[in-house]
Amino acid sequence: MSISSKPATNSYSHSQAKLSRDPNPDPEAKPTAMMDLVLVEKTLLGLFTAIIVAIVVSKLRNKRFKLPPGPLPVPIFGNWLQVGDDLNHRNLTALARRFGDILLLRMGQRNLVVVSSPDHARDVLHTQGVEFGSRTRNVVFDIFTGKGQDMVFTVYGDHWRKMRRIMTVPFFTNKVVQQNRSGWEAEAQAVIDDVKANPIAATDGIILRRRLQLMMYNNMYRIMFNRRFESEDDALFLKLKALNGERSRLAQSFEYNYGDFIPILRPFLRGYLKICKDVKERRLQLFKDYFLEERKKLVSSGGMDKSGMKCAIDHILEAEQKGEINEDNVLYIIENINVAAIETTLWSIEWGIAELVNHPDIQHKLRNELDTVLGPGVPVTEPDIQNLPYLQAVIKETLRLRMAIPLLVPHMNLHDAKLGGYDIPAESKILVNAWWLANNPELWKNPEEFRPERFFEEETKVETNGNDFRYLPFGVGRRSCPGIILALPILSITIGRLVQNFELFPPPGEKKIDTSEKGGQFSLHILKHSTIVCKPRVL
Repeated sequence: MSISSKPATNSYSHSQAKLSRDPNPDPEAKPTAMMDLVLVEKTLLGLFTAIIVAIVVSKLRNKRFKLPPGPLPVPIFGNWLQVGDDLNHRNLTALARRFGDILLLRMGQRNLVVVSSPDHARDVLHTQGVEFGSRTRNVVFDIFTGKGQDMVFTVYGDHWRKMRRIMTVPFFTNKVVQQNRSGWEAEAQAVIDDVKANPIAATDGIILRRRLQLMMYNNMYRIMFNRRFESEDDALFLKLKALNGERSRLAQSFEYNYGDFIPILRPFLRGYLKICKDVKERRLQLFKDYFLEERKKLVSSGGMDKSGMKCAIDHILEAEQKGEINEDNVLYIIENINVAAIETTLWSIEWGIAELVNHPDIQHKLRNELDTVLGPGVPVTEPDIQNLPYLQAVIKETLRLRMAIPLLVPHMNLHDAKLGGYDIPAESKILVNAWWLANNPELWKNPEEFRPERFFEEETKVETNGNDFRYLPFGVGRRSCPGIILALPILSITIGRLVQNFELFPPPGEKKIDTSEKGGQFSLHILKHSTIVCKPRVL
């Protein structure tokens, strides 16, 4: 292969020379160039006008309103250039330390108010719960919830009240707990049996989360459809898990914030939003084809179980038949349970196990309580939980230090409102930094420590139900998480039985497991799913 030594031609000079020699230049060239210049001028003029209008409106608005403090915004972009996309609980805590317990961030066209004190949390969630009782969504959550056709992300009003009522009876009552507790206990025991049957678990260790994920799906699908998956290799389970995982990744990511905050940048999100729509359609179709339609066929053929006990979806379908809701609402209820009930509880179980592995003294103390109260080898059941105060304290401490939803689900005021002496513009996104309320050293003794004993010592009156506004793992008030009634017994049964049956250690060669965090839009889970050594106890 030869390489020519002929010098390269300067294409620009060549073109210019050709143009100067051309006796008949293209008559369209000059007008086209002029049109391009006019377009650029108009674009720059429009942008300049928009900036001036934004500055004027901002000045007038600031004179009319007493807004909360915050970083100085710039036109169009607000505080986005200063703050960035990652609005996790720790970054918002740093801003609160600088600007105060109520601060305002102008994120493009959106106002974001961050609340970081118990008193102001009380106002948002309780005292002014109606004013701040709506939900704000973004471009991605609009896709996954059908613009609020679900319960969790709908605005406060008649639709929310109807959806809450329809979901409460089949999901969130003590009757549901009593009907399903034996199933939860059986699923926890199945985890124990599977781990004991795996010899690697006692030596090199296993990623315990994978088996616990199957358990959580079975817990909730028993309630919803009276169905379960036989193994981690079940084809339908794998497909469902993959789609739910992709939905969570897409929704919880901070990657799309720029296009949500600043509409002129939204065209750059087209590819991302197209993926979201595809995942949403495939998930809803899977829910419909493999679960909803299958249940309808079973009921119509009289093939219910011998007890004749209805599962949750039967109640939901009755509401649809009465015309109270439509099929889309039914599907979005299923979507809520798949994310809000399964994933959050799984995160909390994983955090609890991680802390017990890293604190063997606490693990030993919990095991002693279980052996003393129940007897060695006697498995913990739901009715036993009330007699196991240290187990309850371990769960409380896990939910305090490692809060699964550290910013709660965002609130919104539909109309202009007052909060802490400040004016809050209509349709502001309100974030209550519940993690900081529970980890502020001015409010808690040594909050960075995992210390269940605090609930027997200085914090004896604090409960998970929101009786103290420093501690709100499930929120409180009208929009609190109704799943508390399911989450607490499942957490207690699962962690209790694991500690009863195994000594839990980090993998060989490591003193502790990595508890680095991964935050999302309002989630907090462990960054790396850890390998846990599970050595069976000799009972």
